[in-house]
Parts: sequence; C-alpha cells; structure tokens
Amino acid sequence: MSEEKEITIYDIARHLNISPTTVSRGLKDHPTINIKTRKKIAEAAKQLGYRSNTFASSLRSKRTQTLGVIVPRLNSSFMSSVLAGMENAASREGYNLIIAQSLEQADKEMENVMTMFNKRVDGLLVSLAHSSDVRHFDVFFSKKIPVIFFDRVAPHPDSTSIIIDNFTAAYQVTRHLIMQGHKRIMHLGGNMLLNVYSERLRGYKQALQDHKLHFDEKLVITGNLTEECGTDVAKQLLKLKPKDRPEAVCCANDTSAVYCMIALKNAGVNIPEDIAFAGFNNDPISRVIEPNLTTVNYPGYNMGQAAVTSLANHLNGDTNITDTNTIVLRSELIIRASSGKRK
Repeated sequence: MSEEKEITIYDIARHLNISPTTVSRGLKDHPTINIKTRKKIAEAAKQLGYRSNTFASSLRSKRTQTLGVIVPRLNSSFMSSVLAGMENAASREGYNLIIAQSLEQADKEMENVMTMFNKRVDGLLVSLAHSSDVRHFDVFFSKKIPVIFFDRVAPHPDSTSIIIDNFTAAYQVTRHLIMQGHKRIMHLGGNMLLNVYSERLRGYKQALQDHKLHFDEKLVITGNLTEECGTDVAKQLLKLKPKDRPEAVCCANDTSAVYCMIALKNAGVNIPEDIAFAGFNNDPISRVIEPNLTTVNYPGYNMGQAAVTSLANHLNGDTNITDTNTIVLRSELIIRASSGKRK
C-alpha cells in the first residue's frame, strides 16, 4: 500500500489559485497578507491536512524552537510549579520544551545532557542533580549554546544562575525559631555539594552564632529529604529521652518536615509544644498538616518564567547570557502554627 502524499504549500496554492509565497506568508500570519486571505489559507490547510515541516524550517533557520529542561525529579510540588512557569513563558515566546529528569544521579544527568545536545535544542535549562561539577555541559558551552541553571546552580562564566537567597531565607527561619524561645535547634538538610543546601546550612549556623547559641554538629542531619527521610529522622528522635531531643527542627524542604511531624505526632509528641517545626518551599502539603507548617515561600512559578524569558531574550539577541550571571528572586517567611513558642 503506497504511503499517502504529504501536503505542501504548493498544494494549498493550487487549491486556492494563489502563489506559494502568499501561502507561506499567510501561514506565518505575515502582516502583508490581509486577514481574509490568511483565513482562507488556514481553512484550506486544515481541509487538505497540511502539516508544517518544522524539520525543514529548522534546517533553514538553524533553530529548532525547542528548549531542553533537565530537573532532578518531576514528582515534586516545587518542580511542578517551576515547569508550569516555564511552559507558560515558552508558549508566549514561541518555544517548545523537552523535559528530562536526572533522578538525582550524575550519570543520568550526563545522559540527559547528550540527549538534549543531539536533539539540537536551542538552549538548556538545568537544575543540577548531584554536585556543582558542570564539566559535562562543556559540549554546550563550546558551541555557544546558552545554558541557564536554576534553583540548584553552579557558577560558570558562560551561564546565568537563577536562585533565591538561600542563606538569608534559612537565617530568617532559624532566627524566628530562636525568637520563639527555642535554643536546641536541629537542621535537617540535603546534599551539601549543592548550593541550595550548603547555603541553608550556612544561614542556620550564622543565625545561631549571631544569637550566641552553640553550634552542635550532632544537631545537623543530612538526607535525601524524602517522605522516608522525614520518617527515619522521627524514629531517631524518638529513641532519645525527651530532655535530649531538639526543641525545634529546621528542615530544608516541606516534605521531610511534614512526614517527620506525622511520625512524631503518632508517637504522642506534641507540636509545637514539645518540638517546633519549620520547612522550606511552601508546598501545598504545608497547609494540610496540622498544625500548619511554618515555611519559606519559594517562587517556583516565577523562577520557571524568569529562566525561559532570560533564555529567550538571549536567543532573540536582546541580551547576552553573561550580562547577568545571577538573578536572585524574592522569597518570604510564612509563619504558621508549627513553630509556636516553647512551653
């Protein structure tokens, strides 16, 4: 059985008895073609089953109108909001997105980078998986293909980073817990090779120092900040005598904080009377748990929009990718019942 013929602009031109140039311009909504003709061309294209040949177009323009996105995990509320912001901005700027997840693994991230390179994406948006080592992005940098890092970033002279001030945000959270009367404050953080977690730990330590509180390494725990991580930390706390437990826990995300709270509450621990809690990200789960979780509002949607807009501006020649090496978005401490005063 022979393959059905692909409809071209020449077929549309013959159908309407107009020139192929007029059809081409009409399909692109060119202002030199009047609205009535553009409408006829669009209707004929639909009737005949015309499909735009994006491959041929990309060969001519050396653009695919596609942006690559690599994230650590897709199953997080924060990353979902980032991607929603990216999708909105990409649609507005006339780009499509190809999205991949590294699953927090360096080798998987390397595979994703090469896949995006071979897909000939016009630019790359990345939240790093495992560490600040970005040598595997050299294939992009060497070809002058723009790369923007967001959230989990690494400094590079040929890229832009989009972040919040994690140091200040963690400092404010810790200071709030101190002002509520809590002195023995635990910090539950993530992979310290990543900027977000190392900066949050630094902010926590600085707040303790500024308020003349002793920094105890035993009160710093690192993990993958998953539901299981939060539950495991609760088990560790329950093994301690009540007088040896921390008075408050400052978590580097909301998920680990909430699941730690749930496990402690199930064991009869009162929150915040026995142990106060604060998280990070302002995920929806922070407003469901009782008591509601004090957290930092992390503007994921705005971050996604800013990343795509910055990349599109560079690709359109409006800015240079190195004009602004770091874009810092605002964050906000949201105080709720979980961090109440010590009894």
